[in-house]
Amino acid sequence: MSVEQQALEELADRLRAALDSADVDAVGELLDPNVRWGPPDDPTPPCRNRDQVLAWYGRGRAEGVRARVTEVVVGSDKILIGLKVVPRRSARGGGESDRWQVWTVSGGLAVDIRGFDDRAEAAARAGVPSIA
Repeated sequence: MSVEQQALEELADRLRAALDSADVDAVGELLDPNVRWGPPDDPTPPCRNRDQVLAWYGRGRAEGVRARVTEVVVGSDKILIGLKVVPRRSARGGGESDRWQVWTVSGGLAVDIRGFDDRAEAAARAGVPSIA
């Protein structure tokens, strides 16, 4: 395993721990100051820096949204994160739903995060196998 791949694997482990514990500060340590977060292919995503991404996670947490990491798959420069998301307490018909995020990494930090409703699409974007 190359040094770069080993660093990516270590980052993925830290990412899983930070997300599972809902530790916003630990997530922040993994984000580039100019990280972008949003839907796939959005040229102007709603979050365009670390503070905005952390505020988004914080708002969701404050509204009762909870997520549990179900998988972490490392690609060449991307990490696929599978999540079971429980909507906020006020959501109607709320059960868990599956969501995926693709984290693009550069210089040891996440520089781009994209959210997906479909694992196959997320896996293709991450360059990882489409079978969980």
